[in-house]
Amino acid sequence: MAKPAEKNSLRIGDVAELLGLSPDTLRYYEKIGLLPRVSRNGSGLRSYGERDLSRLRFIQRAQKMGFSLTEIGMLLTMRDNPQRARADVRKLTAAKLDQVETHLRELTLLRNELRLLLNLCRGAKEGCPIIETIGREPSERS
Repeated sequence: MAKPAEKNSLRIGDVAELLGLSPDTLRYYEKIGLLPRVSRNGSGLRSYGERDLSRLRFIQRAQKMGFSLTEIGMLLTMRDNPQRARADVRKLTAAKLDQVETHLRELTLLRNELRLLLNLCRGAKEGCPIIETIGREPSERS
């Protein structure tokens, strides 16, 4: 059952515009439980309050940090009792940091390879070293 609407509440379109989300995304977050059932006004329209906005901003920030919706759900659960969940939050965040570090190493390798290809292309008299290198097997590129 949805909670009653707050006095200073926003409608779904207002929240969507304010946070840069689509109304479908807001409904989806509610459907999968990232957002508790949103209160309804007398007409049955969704009515978002400050707590909802705070939760939605938390979701957006966590997504920007690379957390999946499943992980964000876990973080939101832990957010309700941070002292008790501290070790779990640290573990989840450490795992995310490991993923980011791996991704950064992969991106650094990719950047270096692209720079090399651009330099090869500048020095080539004929053909296209970029196309030729991309078409080779990884073992042939070295």
